[in-house]
Amino acid sequence: MLKYSTTRAVVSKQRLSLSQIGRYISTSSSSKEPTPTIRRRTRTTQFKDALNVGPTFQDFLTGNATNFKTLDPLAEAEYKKLPSWLKVPIPKGSSFTKLKSDVKKLKLSTVCEEAKCPNIGECWGGGKGKKQDKTKATATIMLLGDTCTRGCRFCSVKTDRNPAAPDPMEPENTAEAVKSWGLGYVVLTTVDRDDLVDGGAHHLAETVRKIKERAPSIYVETLSGDFRGDLEMVNVMARSGLDVYSHNLETVEALTPHVRDRRAGYRQSLSVLKQAKETVPTLITKSSIMLGFGETDEQVLQTLKDLREVGCDIVTFGQYMRPTKRHMKVVEYVHPSKFDYWKEVAEKELGFLYCASGPLVRSSYRAGEFFIENVLNKRKAHLNQSTTLQN
Repeated sequence: MLKYSTTRAVVSKQRLSLSQIGRYISTSSSSKEPTPTIRRRTRTTQFKDALNVGPTFQDFLTGNATNFKTLDPLAEAEYKKLPSWLKVPIPKGSSFTKLKSDVKKLKLSTVCEEAKCPNIGECWGGGKGKKQDKTKATATIMLLGDTCTRGCRFCSVKTDRNPAAPDPMEPENTAEAVKSWGLGYVVLTTVDRDDLVDGGAHHLAETVRKIKERAPSIYVETLSGDFRGDLEMVNVMARSGLDVYSHNLETVEALTPHVRDRRAGYRQSLSVLKQAKETVPTLITKSSIMLGFGETDEQVLQTLKDLREVGCDIVTFGQYMRPTKRHMKVVEYVHPSKFDYWKEVAEKELGFLYCASGPLVRSSYRAGEFFIENVLNKRKAHLNQSTTLQN
């Protein structure tokens, strides 16, 4: 019994085959030789192979590590071969500095900073170089915190299932900041807050009303989410007193599942723009598309037609820029001439009121907002003239 127990323990420990068990029992009963050690053969993994061909610690110490090729040649090409038309100057200027200081002091978030927008210097400064004009400066304030409940593969904004509760003083602080800046146009955007019953619609609408009370001459654009498809919340926003209702498609329909969060549907976004226009027909509706994901011309053209079908007035085109290596790679750096082509198609062939199109254009872009501001000014002047004639 002792021999059997010992044999059983060894077999369990070594995990021997049936033939090996037989040999072990026969040798243990007739011989006093030690039990042979059975070594497992480890399989070399792909990861180990990759490490073996890469630089060693000594290579890093001696500086030889730069001679090794990276494991991701596409990523290397993307960062080292950035086209000249995508390079921008370092942001500076008194208007830029003041806006940045006030945003920090009032504990506000801006999509300009969170999304690493390349145009922050031009927009916050009110122009380029010495032609900066404070009244022409624009800012995009991000409400409901700086953490989104969704995880789109192109976006650098932080994500979490349960972000912090909204700041109840945010509408008041935002209105105070906008009034003190003396801006002519402001964009309010939000992270997606699927954790809130209304998606944050009432909070955003309240901010619009506060701004209009304190600075009625400022035009307000809201770049909001889809509120999980709740069209009643779209009505809340459309009736808040805003001037431009913006909601982005981001990409063509075929690529939407690969680019955007699964809760953000292409048709759902179209329904948001359609509902806003039907609720308040005088609203200017706007959307944005990024190029560089590998979309085809046919797909882009169909997207423009879909936007016009729901009454969208303004569309913008910009180049997708990979925020970090954790995000989607850029498939193509689209040449500026292609952006000029889409601007012409949108305005002349499809009848969009305006199309801002260029590699560095973003959905909230000073040049586009300046155009919209002029359109709204003309509308206001026409309305005042009609009222005067009636009286």
